[in-house]
Amino acid sequence: MKDGLNRRGVIGLGASVAVAAASAGAATIDADPVAVLSTWDFGKAANEAALATFRAGGSALDAVEAGAKVPEADPTNHSVGYGGYPDRDGHVTLDAIIMDEDGRVGAVAALEDVVHAISVARLVMEKTPHTLLVGEGATRFALDNGMPRTNLLTPEAEQAWRDWLKTAQYKPIANIENHLPGPPGSRLNHDTIGIMARGRDGHMAAACTTSGMAFKMRGRVGDSPQSGCGLFIEKGVGAAASTGMGEEVTRIAGTARVIASMRVGLSPQAACREAVEHIARLRGDAIKGVQVGFLALGADGRVGAFALMPGFTYAVTRRSGATEVLPSASLFNA
Repeated sequence: MKDGLNRRGVIGLGASVAVAAASAGAATIDADPVAVLSTWDFGKAANEAALATFRAGGSALDAVEAGAKVPEADPTNHSVGYGGYPDRDGHVTLDAIIMDEDGRVGAVAALEDVVHAISVARLVMEKTPHTLLVGEGATRFALDNGMPRTNLLTPEAEQAWRDWLKTAQYKPIANIENHLPGPPGSRLNHDTIGIMARGRDGHMAAACTTSGMAFKMRGRVGDSPQSGCGLFIEKGVGAAASTGMGEEVTRIAGTARVIASMRVGLSPQAACREAVEHIARLRGDAIKGVQVGFLALGADGRVGAFALMPGFTYAVTRRSGATEVLPSASLFNA
């Protein structure tokens, strides 16, 4: 790496906690296996909804859909669904993908006027021969299938957009998902929730949903709805999700890379780290101050997480209902 990026291995308090948590998790896989795994602090509430779906007899696919719908419906979460920050033209557009280990996949991109993009993605998977619908076609498909039309631009998000128009400058803030609320327009977020679930029978499914970069160019689509970028799953191997700056993930088909590494024997932790290190080697100073993280759940229940910068967190929920929000190890100092 060039000057300006202070490289480190798995060093420091956050990394040590994450490593210790991973070791503790390995010791309890059989006694209390991981049922749901998701990105960021707000993943905790999503995990709880997913676990409740499992307990009610739902499938892994039902569980990840239920979990993803929680932040989608939260108007205080400005990176997912209703209340998401708009593009630079004032339109809130949503991206989502849902997958299971049997090769079924459905996704939408640049969806407007529908809160639950993840449910539309599932409709694409179950009712069409396609894997991805975009823009006006995605919205029409959702409405034709009974999804209610909703104005996604909340007053708070609209005010943030109008404040942004005064300067019209875009500067992403790493780990914005976990920042405390600040002045309107200060949370220029660019993120999502990725959620993975593993049923009692070992069957796995995963989902990802986002409103994308705040004040992005009209028509911009990030990694989230792209299979092998924002999300990937393979039977007998596991599932992986990405978070952070989507453009950096799409450059390397990040989650497909993580799963490929796991397929040839790397642990979920090592596979996530390998993908992050590849981005760092590839991009040099271009990724200074940028956050990218990967989260993975192995078919055997092992968990891995690794990020470019400190600050990425993830939520782990076990079959018993016990949930922890843990810090990811990272490659660089802030």
